[in-house]
Amino acid sequence: QVQLVESGGGLVQFGGSLRLSCTASGRTSSNDPMAWFRQAPGKEREFVAFISSNGGVTKYADSVKGRFTISRDNAKNTMYLQMNSLKPEDTAVYLCTLAIYWGQGTQVTVSS
Repeated sequence: QVQLVESGGGLVQFGGSLRLSCTASGRTSSNDPMAWFRQAPGKEREFVAFISSNGGVTKYADSVKGRFTISRDNAKNTMYLQMNSLKPEDTAVYLCTLAIYWGQGTQVTVSS
């Protein structure tokens, strides 16, 4: 069993920045890739960013490429998402995932 807890969300103005964290506990493994997804009200969950187990490979949705940066610290069992130049369309609940496990999510709201 793995537990994932996201934090760092909040209300930010257009063009602002936030840094999300996702900390894993339980039967964790530094060999697992991780990812961020987001879900806006009335919309389907969508992929945001992916990071390989050692952080050597990262992938991004086109909508966030160049603005968001995914990283991880395996010693702390934590993954991060640095979000810059935020737009109102980035407003969503951001969820992290590892293998079959999902966190509860953290709300990000960007005001125009």
